[in-house]
Amino acid sequence: MNKNKSTIDWLMIFTKDHRSFYIVSVILAILGVICSIVPYMIIGDMATKLINGNKDFQIYLNETMIMCLFWILRIAFHSLSTLCSHTATFRVLAHIRKLVCDKLTIVPLGKIKDESSGTLKNVIVERIDSIETTLAHVVPEFAANLMAPVIVTIYLFIIDWRIALAALIIMPLGFLAYCGMMIGYEESFRNTITKTKILNDTAVEYINGIEVIKAFGKAQNSYEKFKIAAQEGADCYIEWMRRSNIFFSIAMVLAPCTMLTVLPIGGYFVMNQTLSIIDFIMCIILSLGLTVPIITVASYSDDIGKMTAIVDKIVNILTWKPLDRPTHSQELPSDYSIQLDKVTFAYNDIDVLHDICMNIKQGTFNAFVGPSGSGKSTIAKLIASLWDVKKGNISIGGINIKDLSLEDCNQMIVYVSQDNYLLKPHLHRVRKYSII
Repeated sequence: MNKNKSTIDWLMIFTKDHRSFYIVSVILAILGVICSIVPYMIIGDMATKLINGNKDFQIYLNETMIMCLFWILRIAFHSLSTLCSHTATFRVLAHIRKLVCDKLTIVPLGKIKDESSGTLKNVIVERIDSIETTLAHVVPEFAANLMAPVIVTIYLFIIDWRIALAALIIMPLGFLAYCGMMIGYEESFRNTITKTKILNDTAVEYINGIEVIKAFGKAQNSYEKFKIAAQEGADCYIEWMRRSNIFFSIAMVLAPCTMLTVLPIGGYFVMNQTLSIIDFIMCIILSLGLTVPIITVASYSDDIGKMTAIVDKIVNILTWKPLDRPTHSQELPSDYSIQLDKVTFAYNDIDVLHDICMNIKQGTFNAFVGPSGSGKSTIAKLIASLWDVKKGNISIGGINIKDLSLEDCNQMIVYVSQDNYLLKPHLHRVRKYSII
């Protein structure tokens, strides 16, 4: 996997098996938006007929029923679009989690130990889950809601290009205010990720070590560390939101106010008889539906902005260098004897084993005896393919373990760690098997 791919490239890779769902979702969302625009046009037509003196109640009742029909269709298309996008998205999230978990099974143990369990948990659970909003909502609704203002704007230009420009004058000001929220966005978001990571690590450390903490009377000090991490984790979000509130308020006040320009400018043209009252009313009604889709699109900018940092975290794990093993073994060992030939190994840059040679015969019991830190567990982990040797070779039955797949190695070797961890058994398994 190429770590230098862009965020969009990675998302395309993750979603490649479910793109048809997203395409259907976008099409349905666009149809829903079109259905939501039609009632505005019908209202304009009704207003025109009223001004012209048409008092046929049945005509207005029929047009009202048509508006209701389009509104129902809008809800139906939106629901189907959301169903398709969510179906695809949850499958994509499951696929990404499986990719990450599968990656952890084929990378050296040291690489995993270099990362805290809180960090890995945060990526696998929270960070991957946070992609849901972007994929399930932004993909269909972003495309659809961009179409709506384009259609309305074209229709306004057809009616009167001057009113169309008047309706658009105020929007750049709201957009500039909205852009103010993006000042220092990446730095602020990465700060929240860092503080959240510290909070996760501290919480896991506090919970896992609670027995030792209580035994040595360090509950107060340890809780204070957790309290500080939690406070900093909250403060980074609060401070970020406080800086953005002013710009957000200005944007939300200015962006919807198309009437500030449409009413006086349009009224002036009507007074000068260069714009008919019927067209003026139609422009007013259409202008009211111009900003809602744009505000909807803007509301997703935060989720889009987060994507790069989130995908970077996921890709960082997916691009870890795996153990040097083939997918399938070309040849299986003839027996289960183990040979170490001039094995050298280092944790990071610190050598702990130097030119180790030994021959462990099949059917024998062997013990590694020595002081703590002399490399006994390291040799066992190298034989079990939890690490790769720096130099030398380890063979089973005359076959270098680097020529064996990890699956075959795991079938041949059972490694019992001195660090115990018991998975919670399911009740039906407890009844079926005895636990020793």
